[in-house]
Amino acid sequence: MGPTAVGKTAFAIQLAHALQTKIISADSRQCYRELNIGVAKPNDKELNEVYHYFINSHSILEELHVRSFEQYALQAVNEIFQNSDVAVMVGGTGLYIKTFCEGIDEIPAINNDVRSNIIDKYNQLGLTWLQEEVKQKDPAFWQVAEQQNPQRLIRALEIKAQTGNSILDYRNRKMVDRDFNIVKIGLELPREILYTRINNRVELMMQLGLLEEAASLVAYKKLNALQTVGYKELFDYFEGSITLVKAVDLIKQNSRHYAKRQLTWFKKDRAITWFNADLNNLLQQVLLHFDIKI
Repeated sequence: MGPTAVGKTAFAIQLAHALQTKIISADSRQCYRELNIGVAKPNDKELNEVYHYFINSHSILEELHVRSFEQYALQAVNEIFQNSDVAVMVGGTGLYIKTFCEGIDEIPAINNDVRSNIIDKYNQLGLTWLQEEVKQKDPAFWQVAEQQNPQRLIRALEIKAQTGNSILDYRNRKMVDRDFNIVKIGLELPREILYTRINNRVELMMQLGLLEEAASLVAYKKLNALQTVGYKELFDYFEGSITLVKAVDLIKQNSRHYAKRQLTWFKKDRAITWFNADLNNLLQQVLLHFDIKI
């Protein structure tokens, strides 16, 4: 695990090769078949090298949530264990990883009137209103939230309105005991290097056709799956509210902010062993540290 653009995909493929196993993606956007360039999905060569679960597995028209991922990933890991003693999970969606490792508490049912009221206001007033509401009413959640994801923000407001509690109060009060061991590996880089990588990646995405990909998805821009850095900024450009140069700058800026939030989330987990992603012998260092024989 680690922030966007740190090099998780390439290392996970190396690791899976060495361990002769398969990969489960823990990315809440790469699972969508319709999204490619903007979510930095592994390319065809990488996908052919090692089988990936939860890549191209769903459509943007399907509604996914963290419990969906938990169920999917547990089934996938059990399949992998039929032929291998180890599975590799890779991704940057912290809540997905946490839920896979620890489970997630049941959240109280939400009254339909509460839900409808919040959704109606969101439809009328937009994402900025939604962000401000969460920031004011559930500031603790706001600090770790996917701040561009209206589904997650709406969910937080629903819980607050229904119970008076933060959605964080319902996360993992009691950890689930999984019937397999978990080793947590974090990849990191000095901030200036990571931010340069992020900026360069955005430039490359534009060269590879992100603008055209986003244009083909305009009809779906209100779907939760498209409330994603790299698409929403270009949708604003298509609407004429910002220039293309500004849109690209915002993609870089929002990607950097997302990386910072990812690190804030992951650094709270003391079970993660961190490695510099630029180590020449990273694979050997990881295998040696955990005494993994290949």
